Amino acid sequence: MGPRRTQAERTSATRRALLDAARDQFAERGFSGTGREQVAAAAGVTRGALYHHFGTKEGLFRAVVEELEAGLAERVAAAALAGTDPVDELRRGCLAFLDACMEPAVRRIVLLEAPAVLGWDAWREIDARYGLALVRSGLAGALDQVGLDPAAVDPLAHLLLGALNEAALLVATAEDPKRAREDVGR
Repeated sequence: MGPRRTQAERTSATRRALLDAARDQFAERGFSGTGREQVAAAAGVTRGALYHHFGTKEGLFRAVVEELEAGLAERVAAAALAGTDPVDELRRGCLAFLDACMEPAVRRIVLLEAPAVLGWDAWREIDARYGLALVRSGLAGALDQVGLDPAAVDPLAHLLLGALNEAALLVATAEDPKRAREDVGR
């Protein structure tokens, strides 16, 4: 028997188990098809623990969306860093985002369900916090490289993020997502 875990360690482990279980359940069954009891059982905790950590099922869903968006931002940034110049970095980041949209959790939770469950304004706020910041950064370098006015960064960032989200939705709702992703990538 190992050393006893601290309260902070137990709290962290419970929160992690709930987030992991919820992500899996929401990706498979959607928000409305997932019950609090299912999440708690899959996490190996009580429903009371879910309420303690997240308050509501909506609070848990938002935490899952936030975590997925943060992970997406990290992956997109890492892919962009492999670029050979700012324009290539921007292209690689955009393609990495579209690749991530092929994943069931990202597709269903972030793209299809989050705007409806959280509401358009809350979803846009989360998307802007993670995605728009990356797009702005990538565009700033790319525009500087090609000699365009830096004042164009903000409006172009909104346009590009909107185009990326629409492309992601096209992939997410396609009968053949793999084919749609290839088409969008070209």
